[in-house]
Amino acid sequence: MKKNFVLDTNVLLHDPRSMFGFDDNDVVVPIHVIEEIDNFKRDLSSLGRNARQVSRSLDEFRRAGKLREGVSIGPGKGKLRVLFADRKLPPEVGDGHAMDDKILAVAFDLATKEKGTPCVFVSKDTNLRIRADALGLHAEDYDVEGVEIDELWSGVAEIDVDPEVVNEFYSSGSVACPSGLAPPPPNAFVVLRDKLAPQHSAVGKYSAARGAFVQLIKTPKEGTWGIRPRNKEQSFALDALLNDEIRLVTIVGKAGTGKTLLAIAAGLQKTMEETVYQKLLVSRPIFPLGRDIGYLPGSVEEKLNPWMQPIFDNVEYLMNLSRSEKKAGRGWHELMDLGILEIEPLTYIRGRSIPNQFMIVDEAQNLTPHEVKTILTRVGDGTKIVLTGDPYQIDNPYVDQTNNGLVHVVNRFKDERLAGHITLSKGERSPLAELAANLL
Repeated sequence: MKKNFVLDTNVLLHDPRSMFGFDDNDVVVPIHVIEEIDNFKRDLSSLGRNARQVSRSLDEFRRAGKLREGVSIGPGKGKLRVLFADRKLPPEVGDGHAMDDKILAVAFDLATKEKGTPCVFVSKDTNLRIRADALGLHAEDYDVEGVEIDELWSGVAEIDVDPEVVNEFYSSGSVACPSGLAPPPPNAFVVLRDKLAPQHSAVGKYSAARGAFVQLIKTPKEGTWGIRPRNKEQSFALDALLNDEIRLVTIVGKAGTGKTLLAIAAGLQKTMEETVYQKLLVSRPIFPLGRDIGYLPGSVEEKLNPWMQPIFDNVEYLMNLSRSEKKAGRGWHELMDLGILEIEPLTYIRGRSIPNQFMIVDEAQNLTPHEVKTILTRVGDGTKIVLTGDPYQIDNPYVDQTNNGLVHVVNRFKDERLAGHITLSKGERSPLAELAANLL
């Protein structure tokens, strides 16, 4: 049965193309949403860009017909309407003056007038959904491809195989995927377990190009810029980071699991030692993404220093500087002076093309799917990009654990040969940090 979907402002600001995503159902935009969109249109952040895109889309619909009566969204789609309410909410629900009350009143009025058509109120505001439910309205969150964090692809597959498969893997370094066994996703890391003796196992990865399980990249004795993996998952992460065939790496993990440190170590290895890439480009969202950084004094680099200090801490740890060297002024800025390390605010990344670089985007869980798309489409030829983050530590009110940009990329690129993913679960920063991450 066809439904009416009433969209809240935050849905359109989160995804400006959300109005096209309801199949053959009708979409209703309350007139008060247009007023709120208008307040954002001069904003220089991603919210401002989304607001302007929504306004342009609605204006195109206006040219095609009367929005009050409904304009076709497209072939196989329903109609788009812009409506206002003829009635107010019951006084016990709201006084009708707040903008949320006015938007909710449109959904309530529509559900009352068109009782034969189910009405769904769509909002990313939890409290507004609760109020809608109290009114008897069916309310939903806008979540195109939300996946619970516990169901997120870990990047590792445990496979039970015959004993000879494990033996062949050890003897030759690779083994073809047994017939009758559904192969894991490309670049998936695997634990091959002997069916008869589970303690007899082998660790490797699946090469989709060869249709075989192969060994991990060997870490040199001196490590990767002095860093050696401390557990199986870190070995998997380092393999994906050092594999030049993988152009997109996503690393998910709680605080202290080594996400950023491993990514920077691999970036320096590939940039300075192997010269595969011209420079290491590191960035992280200045929350919220796009906020003007002009409030801090100095140049762009000086303004970014407070936001990028975690990156600098990791770089100096990898440089293994002595106390006397630090007193002499040695540090991360040496790499910047040599043109090897570059810090880039995501605020200014739109429109750029980034070729032949090892790019790290830290704290990617604070990005929306649209913002991640903007970043990934900047990647030029020969560039490798690494997204790291912890979906349990989200500061952006417009995303949550199920629909942030990092999780979105993991889901979308799971079956692509250019991408690799690993979830880190064991903290290695310190016993106290690990205990705090688990207990608090």
